[in-house]
Amino acid sequence: MEKFLYPCTLALTLALASCAVGPNYEVTIPTSPDYWNTNLQTDLKKGTPNIEGWWRKFHDPTLNKLIAIAKEENKDLKIAAERVLEAQAQFGVAYASLAPGVAGSGLYDYSRSSESMSFSNPNPSDTYGLGLDASWEVDFFGGLRRSIESAGASVQATDELYHDTMVLLYSDVATRYVEYRTLQKRIKLAEDNIVSQGQSVEITKDRKAAGLAPQTDVSQAQTNLATSKALIPQLKLQLASTRNQLAFLLGRYPGSIESILGNSTNIPKPPANMRVGLPADMLRARPDVRAAERQLAAQTAQVGVATAELYPKFYINGTLGLGSQSSADLFDSNSRIYSLGPSFQWRLFEGGRIRQDIKVEESRTRQALLNYEKTVLNAVTEVETALSNINHEYNRRSHLNTSVVAARETVSLIKENYKEGIVDFQNVLDAERTIFGQEDAAASSEGIYTAYHIQLYRSLGGGTKMRPVSQNPAK
Repeated sequence: MEKFLYPCTLALTLALASCAVGPNYEVTIPTSPDYWNTNLQTDLKKGTPNIEGWWRKFHDPTLNKLIAIAKEENKDLKIAAERVLEAQAQFGVAYASLAPGVAGSGLYDYSRSSESMSFSNPNPSDTYGLGLDASWEVDFFGGLRRSIESAGASVQATDELYHDTMVLLYSDVATRYVEYRTLQKRIKLAEDNIVSQGQSVEITKDRKAAGLAPQTDVSQAQTNLATSKALIPQLKLQLASTRNQLAFLLGRYPGSIESILGNSTNIPKPPANMRVGLPADMLRARPDVRAAERQLAAQTAQVGVATAELYPKFYINGTLGLGSQSSADLFDSNSRIYSLGPSFQWRLFEGGRIRQDIKVEESRTRQALLNYEKTVLNAVTEVETALSNINHEYNRRSHLNTSVVAARETVSLIKENYKEGIVDFQNVLDAERTIFGQEDAAASSEGIYTAYHIQLYRSLGGGTKMRPVSQNPAK
């Protein structure tokens, strides 16, 4: 009867083990607007966005090289990759809980009892033993499988966070690079204006020597020149700081990337006819949105893990071993020891601790849902902000470029008029200050306009492939 009872009990336990307590997670589809609130103007077009490898669309070999170096050497990206490996190992730990645990043991004991104690044998004796102890928890209510489910979703979330780190890294590298080129152009423009202002100083000196201009013209010209020269160290200070930040992003020490950057004043130009797509496209592309959804799935499974503690846990236990008082008889058939049978544990009274644990996990699940919704809201907001920035900076840049052309013509005319004595030197000063400021502002706007396009690529999830929010990135 007993030989028949054990297999039947085991079969019944395995048949019932398919159930799992706690809520079953269903993929949450985020709600988002159907269209962008900001009108697409300038060089932005509707259509499915192509954001994978977006930096190549700027056609700048140096930028491509910097991105490649950052991908291989950036420390934050390497840390994120290690976190993926850690999460995969944690999944392996959780999955291993489904398998039986087997432990080997062995002993040798030499003992002697007290002669003063009754019913004791004072003669020394030896004890030898070898054995295997096995225990298998039958996942009757699915607590172990909920743990595996949670660990698997955590692996997916961690992988998405790795890709999110990649998106942020690529945009940061590109933004710093554009800032660097912009500063180089501003320095070059400042140096050109200083040459022009130096010529004005010589003109005032010549006119003063000829008795055609007062000393104040010379002094004002020299003051204007010195003020312009004072801007150069400030710009170079910003240039060095930006270069060091860029080196840090590349995982390198300051001073190690000058040869890569070179000395160019060409600010990368954003691609023409950039396609933006719809909010739904953005949500599929952004890894932080997918990570938030997977974190919600992982936390939902934790409710089942906590709920399973309300129910008994069933085990199949077994022992197989050898025991003898003589090493010569240890491997004899008469020295065999074995046992096999089920057992269970049930936390009958915990002062309400288990139910409070369930409430804790349920609250954390609601928090994860709110964080998911917040991530979607933030993603839409970032795209809308980037679109608005591009539109307004496009208009600002157009006006600045127009003003630069007009200012250059004005400087040329006023200098000629000053030489002929038609206007006083104050007009020359005003014109030179205007052209200096307008050229500097136009160069800054050119860099800002490109940086806003990088911001848009970043907010669209640029650098990763679009895929369903719930798709397992490990597959």
